[in-house]
Amino acid sequence: MTETPTTEVVTPAPESTLAADGTTTTRRSRSRVMRRLRRNRGAMIAAGFIALLILVAALGGLLPLPDPNKQDLVNRLSGPSGDHWLGTDSFGRDTLSRLVAATRVTLLAATEGLLVAVVLGVPLGLLAGYVGGATDAILSRIADGLLSLPGLVLALAIVGVAGPGLTNAMVAIGIVFAPRFYRVGRSAAQSVSHETYIEAVRADGVPTSRILLRHILPNSSGPLLVQASFAVGFIITAEASLSFLGLGVQVPDASWGSMVREGFAHVHESTFAIIPPAVMITLTVFAFSQLGDGLRDALGRDSRGS
Repeated sequence: MTETPTTEVVTPAPESTLAADGTTTTRRSRSRVMRRLRRNRGAMIAAGFIALLILVAALGGLLPLPDPNKQDLVNRLSGPSGDHWLGTDSFGRDTLSRLVAATRVTLLAATEGLLVAVVLGVPLGLLAGYVGGATDAILSRIADGLLSLPGLVLALAIVGVAGPGLTNAMVAIGIVFAPRFYRVGRSAAQSVSHETYIEAVRADGVPTSRILLRHILPNSSGPLLVQASFAVGFIITAEASLSFLGLGVQVPDASWGSMVREGFAHVHESTFAIIPPAVMITLTVFAFSQLGDGLRDALGRDSRGS
């Protein structure tokens, strides 16, 4: 599995004094970031493509398309036509219908994997970066140990123990990616934990959990958001890899990875069936990567000032 690039944590200093509720004023900074992001044409095109995917995933069932699981063995592996715009697969099922259905499955799977990674990695990373000491040392050694293992091999081992299936595959992928979010969260927490406003709320006796939730996390959200945008693309690739091996989505459901596997199994009969899902994987991963680049550039420029 390709290593997810770890984002450089650049946390801007608060732009104003503490607000009445003890939080920093960041609206002006966020507005500048959004303006710079909107000026990035590549990032905006990527965001539009991702929004279109989400729309297709949400409303795909309302489109006038054939049943994605309806078989027509007479027309198996047929090319594009008026009845089947993207042809049919080895069972005569409409490729476009299955591609739309697979979009929903793939995005839901990516969301599930991302949530597992964030829930496992971010709180522990923020805690380790803020508290330090033995807690930081122990958690960091565990994260380093997981990072030293080949990601896909670790995911295969977890799925092998838990059994095949989309949920088990996404939990496995989430565990694999959790140490990356841990490192970003830890670094971000270390960057802001010694700021004046953090020292002030700590001196007021505010509990650690409240400091992490109300002060550390909001001011660490930029690097974490960039890391998440990169991670989604890699999670989609990992899910497609596991589904290609038969350990992710199970029949009759479709994902882009399982569609690539079906097309590859009959590539000697028809080469077209493998192209649509492969193109969708490539475009989606590229879109999330491009959006992550745009977010990183906007946040980086904001940290250096206009």
